[in-house]
Amino acid sequence: MRWFGKKAGRGGARPALARGFGIAFGTGEWPRSYEAQVREAYATNPVAQRAVRLVAESIGSAPVACSELEVARLVAAQSGGQGLVETVACHLLLHGNAYVELLERPSTASISSGQASLGTSEGGIAELYALRPDRVSVEADARGWPGAYLYRVGEIAQRIEAERIVHIRAFHPTDDHYGLGCLGAAAGAVAIHNAATRWNKALLDNAARPSGALVYEPKDGTVLAAEQYERLKAELEAQFQGMANAGRPMLLDGGLKWQALSLTPADMDFVALKAAAAREIALAFGVPPMLLGLPGDNTYANYREANRSLWRLTILPLAGKIFAALAQGVSPWWPGVTIGVDVDHVPELSEDRERLWTMVSGADWLTPEEKRAAVGMG
Repeated sequence: MRWFGKKAGRGGARPALARGFGIAFGTGEWPRSYEAQVREAYATNPVAQRAVRLVAESIGSAPVACSELEVARLVAAQSGGQGLVETVACHLLLHGNAYVELLERPSTASISSGQASLGTSEGGIAELYALRPDRVSVEADARGWPGAYLYRVGEIAQRIEAERIVHIRAFHPTDDHYGLGCLGAAAGAVAIHNAATRWNKALLDNAARPSGALVYEPKDGTVLAAEQYERLKAELEAQFQGMANAGRPMLLDGGLKWQALSLTPADMDFVALKAAAAREIALAFGVPPMLLGLPGDNTYANYREANRSLWRLTILPLAGKIFAALAQGVSPWWPGVTIGVDVDHVPELSEDRERLWTMVSGADWLTPEEKRAAVGMG
């Protein structure tokens, strides 16, 4: 049976496919390629990186309930030096696609014959390996269904059968094969936040205000010659601009006088602009702004409520998608396997569990067996 390829009951060709991973972002000047957006957001922007890590690391460290001990070991193992679940969650948030390769153990027949192949499914699964999504492309069959996956590193391309790949993707309304990540929605806010940071840095480099203007007012009405203008400009840049020259006195002659300039408080106030952009970044990744230390967030009564909202609205749904896909991918080796987050052992949800226990304990019309079933201990 082909679990990720052709299936019975799929007749006819699929509708026209949307090509590639390209996303339209309007006419803004922020980066449009995935690699450039990752550099601007995850590698440069502290809000975006913290939001992604907060969700991914929470999913990676969440207690897992699995019906098969061997599957639980595979899910908890390292993938390329990183946690499998955490890596997959990061790929889903950033790229919108996550690819997990099922690496099989060599079968007994392959080992005895000295073959170097992975062997058949009789050997079982040795490892679940997360592939970089920007290196993977779908190879569709004649009817448009995924038949295989190509993994490219430089000029080398490896073809992997669809049965050996677990493809987890976020919903994309205009693409049949690829999911839509959060970077596109956050690209504008990331560009604004980074631009405000660079602007504030430039203000600090210039003493947080424009230095002023040199006014040339000779009595005879003449103007500076081109050579005089260039020499004066070069002297100002070398001796009076920059943080190291802040406060240095200036000696003027030849009809020059200094006219001090300054920005209004409204012009200098980029705190509100950066805070608004940071809130939009947090919104794109599903993280309450309060958990990122952003000011002015009164949506949640306290930090504990915001943390519980993060788990209920972001972490648990994403973890459920990941674990359900992994369970389906390994089901040919472990039929009926189930994987999920053990919510009873999540500290952030202890209050919800306490309320459930209190409500069930007060229900005198329930039998002890029904109470145990209501709290998940039936």
